[in-house]
Amino acid sequence: MLEIKNIETFYGQSQVLFGIDLKIKQGEFVTLIGRNGMGKTTTINSIMGLVKIKSGKIIFSGNQVQNWPSYKIARKGIGLVPEGRQIFPNLSVYENLEATSSNRHRNNNPWTLKKVLKLFPRLKVRLKNMGNQLSGGEQQMLAIGRALMTNPLLLVLDEATEGLAPLIKNEIWDCLNDLKSSGQSILVVDKNIKALTELADRHYIMEKGRIEWFGDSSAFNSDKEILHRYLGI
Repeated sequence: MLEIKNIETFYGQSQVLFGIDLKIKQGEFVTLIGRNGMGKTTTINSIMGLVKIKSGKIIFSGNQVQNWPSYKIARKGIGLVPEGRQIFPNLSVYENLEATSSNRHRNNNPWTLKKVLKLFPRLKVRLKNMGNQLSGGEQQMLAIGRALMTNPLLLVLDEATEGLAPLIKNEIWDCLNDLKSSGQSILVVDKNIKALTELADRHYIMEKGRIEWFGDSSAFNSDKEILHRYLGI
């Protein structure tokens, strides 16, 4: 579904990504993890066309998209839940969700307002509230719901549970588990290693703009040296 081949990304004269390779197959749950400042968000932004790569290829659903504008990449089927949520503060919960509603890929069982509210019942009683009147956890639920309303082929979450209360984090992980069970392809950046290893099929570890390790959850959990070296666990 998604294949990144040897991409390099710069901010001005400063190189941030050094030959990143990453693959996600249809229906896979994949993680991108590492300490702060290692290039995870830059990788996400490169995929989404928010930052232009200098070299390499980004292939999504059979198309090379590395030179596409962000809106075309989103329309092709990548739904982003960005770091910091970035919901529309001056729109209501209902308007935030309906603003992105589409079914370009003819999903036979598409995400609708009713389905999103069933997934996140907290939002149902907040439909008329403005985005800036929600708690952090409710904003994250809204950001996920907004991405799902695009009926994405691939759902990308950057810092899925950052700054959320433990109870809300558990709700988000339960949601992601349900999405995985439904066959949704998912790429997640987060720091909750325990939750990620319970849910994800494969993991990529970043260090200083490079992929230093990748493998499945069994190999991940058994390699204590890797966990300590790159994640401080």
